[in-house]
Amino acid sequence: MSEKALVIVPTYNERDNVIRLIDAVLAQDPRIEVLVVDDGSPDGTGALVDERAAGDSRVHILHRPRKMGLGTAYLAGFRWALERDYELVFEMDADFSHDPSHLPQFLESARDADLVLGSRYRDGKVTVVNWPISRLMLSYSANIYARVVTGLPLYDATGGFKCFHRKVLEAIDLNDVRSNGYAFQIEMSFRAWRKGFRIVEIPIVFVDRTEGESKMSKRIVREAIWMVWRLRWWAITQRV
Repeated sequence: MSEKALVIVPTYNERDNVIRLIDAVLAQDPRIEVLVVDDGSPDGTGALVDERAAGDSRVHILHRPRKMGLGTAYLAGFRWALERDYELVFEMDADFSHDPSHLPQFLESARDADLVLGSRYRDGKVTVVNWPISRLMLSYSANIYARVVTGLPLYDATGGFKCFHRKVLEAIDLNDVRSNGYAFQIEMSFRAWRKGFRIVEIPIVFVDRTEGESKMSKRIVREAIWMVWRLRWWAITQRV
């Protein structure tokens, strides 16, 4: 594949990770560029990326005025990518829980798929490192719940390591996407599936962050619980 690829990385207080992550991502393939979407990080994450971007044409940054949520950060990144000549658009966490060394696998799988998902639970195998059992059970159960309620045929619908072909993002009305937390991952995959795009899951090893703080909250969990029923209703009423 000769197409350009963009890795979108939302950040909020990730100064301990962000430059190392950018370097690791860019080392995987010369076609890859990085877009950091920073939500006004008080710790100076955005300023660090500004310095890095000034000396590297493969590094870009979008500054947002305040913490506005994961989903809206990705949507801003998607729109930025669609305004330019990127064929492949990735979602990726800033905390190294998504290992950049998996990126070549995504690029290879994208030859035969419209959307590639990095799965922590493919074929029933759990590939998560350093999570407490309570967090693992919550995540695993959430994926079973989402699959049963929506019919979405994925092992890991809540995972956030993804690669979209441009045509998938162009086919989805980004203005109509309603989720903002981890439910955003379910909604985007559901919309792509309902559009008839080919989705492939590849196994990844997910390692819990060692620097910074998790963004998980009860509000995010509640949003995911109710969002799957909304998606089911939208499917019944042919809204998606």
